[in-house]
Amino acid sequence: MIKEFKEFISRGNVIDLAVGVIIGGAFGKIVSSLVNDVLMPLIGICLGGLDFKGLSLSIGNASISYGVFIQNIVDFLIIAFCIFIFIKLINKITRRENKKEKEEVKEEKQKSEEVILLEEIRDLLKKKNR
Repeated sequence: MIKEFKEFISRGNVIDLAVGVIIGGAFGKIVSSLVNDVLMPLIGICLGGLDFKGLSLSIGNASISYGVFIQNIVDFLIIAFCIFIFIKLINKITRRENKKEKEEVKEEKQKSEEVILLEEIRDLLKKKNR
């Protein structure tokens, strides 16, 4: 079982996934800072000095912080948009590579003059034998 675990860990996919998770976490912090420290204050200024962190609704002893919720929605939208752009870029690159591979396959499928000549001879012999 230890040997299988070592093989599993040493695969490239697991390492790529770990790197993706770490970079994703760091990216999330950057986006959160962008939203909390740059965008939301600017949006608040545009809305007359409104501070979204302070927006809350008190019901009895409970406090519903809907301003933080709004910030999290903006956070999510920015992250989702960045991932969308990134995936779109990856798909574009992948399509280019697939197109090049298909072109190479087409070039390989083209028959040489010798093969064409041999096929013509074969076809003529078939006609003659009928």
